Amino acid sequence: MNVHIGSFLLTMVLAGCGGTSSEGRSLSDLDTTTPDNMDGWYKPTIATTWQLQLQGSINTGYAVELYDIDLFDTPKQTIIDLHAAAQKVICYFSGGTHENWRSDASQFTATDIGNNLSNWEGESWLDIRSTEVRAIMLARLDLAVSKGCDGVDVDNMDGYSYDSGFALTADDQLVYNRFIANAAHERRLSVGLKNDLAQIDELVDDFDFSVNESCFDYEECDLLTPFIQQGKPVLQVEYKQEYVSDTTDRASLCAQSLDIGFSTLILPQELDDSFRFHCR
Repeated sequence: MNVHIGSFLLTMVLAGCGGTSSEGRSLSDLDTTTPDNMDGWYKPTIATTWQLQLQGSINTGYAVELYDIDLFDTPKQTIIDLHAAAQKVICYFSGGTHENWRSDASQFTATDIGNNLSNWEGESWLDIRSTEVRAIMLARLDLAVSKGCDGVDVDNMDGYSYDSGFALTADDQLVYNRFIANAAHERRLSVGLKNDLAQIDELVDDFDFSVNESCFDYEECDLLTPFIQQGKPVLQVEYKQEYVSDTTDRASLCAQSLDIGFSTLILPQELDDSFRFHCR
């Protein structure tokens, strides 16, 4: 994966990983601020530092530019507090699955709920062609606006590639993903592409960043580089135990991550801030 990023990474000559303390990336020569743009929504840069926590009381003590936190479970006051500290907030929700514990779960009709996701109790694929599903997703985007989120991290955007219980096509997925991206932008929300690596070339223009899980573990990070080539960040997470327990493996991972311009975290799969390592 020898991807040359040119001027984006000339100053990223740091190496190694940090522990669970505050983010310490030295980026004095690299612009980490939101660029001026005519669109009116937040656009993170390649050098964006970030934290991802979806469970538990949010640890707001990291000196990062961006927090990725749960849309439903995070109190509005937490977002207000993060903004007061000059930090941006991306709010997570699933755009492609029904989660039976969510407050709006009863709004989905039975015909729009498909097969269960493997290893994820209480979660099932949705028929993304459904007008009712899309209406619920628009309401979730409106909730993100009302809570003050700067953007959204929309999960499970690749149901067409699984046994969802519906005859979804690649074109169905492209149409739906662009529907989500356009609706977010209409609300002046930044939007990230989650999953759907096979369609990145078609979708990179529509999204502002990518959130990825385990591309190093699965040896598929090269599929994400179109975001970097457009100056858009890849916010990346690894969960492999070796990266936690073996400092040599972790240093190798971080060297690869820095080389291709990703912003990589090593976190527990529970995403509960029980530990955190970051490549810098």
